Amino acid sequence: MSRGALIVWGGWDGHQPRQVAEIFERVLREEGFSVEVSDTLDAFRDGAKLMGLSLIVPVWTMGKIAKEQLAAVSAAVRGGVGLAGCHGGMCDSFRESTEWQFMTGGQWVAHPGNDGTTYRVNMTGVLHPITQGIGDFDVCSEQYYMHVDPAVRVLATTRFPVADGPHVGNGPVDMPVIWTKVWGQGRVYYNALGHQANIVAMEPVLTLMRRGFLWAAR
Repeated sequence: MSRGALIVWGGWDGHQPRQVAEIFERVLREEGFSVEVSDTLDAFRDGAKLMGLSLIVPVWTMGKIAKEQLAAVSAAVRGGVGLAGCHGGMCDSFRESTEWQFMTGGQWVAHPGNDGTTYRVNMTGVLHPITQGIGDFDVCSEQYYMHVDPAVRVLATTRFPVADGPHVGNGPVDMPVIWTKVWGQGRVYYNALGHQANIVAMEPVLTLMRRGFLWAAR
């Protein structure tokens, strides 16, 4: 019996949520998942159905989530369903929802230099199946500055500042890019890369997402 995954996409169209969801659907099917794709947050209302899944993949930026929708997702993850996603599709989903931010482990707050910033992603050296064998790499995209849960297990970082801005006077900081955490019995995986579908599809980003899905899924 195949494991069930739910992809829910929508919100701000600039992140190409439909195209990213299509990539994620293909990857999950290649890994043997039975995949449902929805373009409405009402897919989160059926708590019993969510509890039967192995993995939930949000691809939704700058939306509003209803109390009932959030409660059902949170309960499913607490009960052991995995949660995995990338970029604003998971950690800039619902800016007014502190519980969503608590569950996912962080919230986007800025991307100095905007899209087209070239920066390095540095592996932290933590031994983990998601990052095993993958070295540091450069990407030209948005460099996410985030407010991050200190409880997350950081697998990759990026060094700020690269672009100018009011943050520069604070000196260099290593900002988490990839992390894992748990929410109850559920595993949570996040990757800050993925501004648009071309970034998601590039290597090693796609491999990191594939491995993150497999690690998070129960």
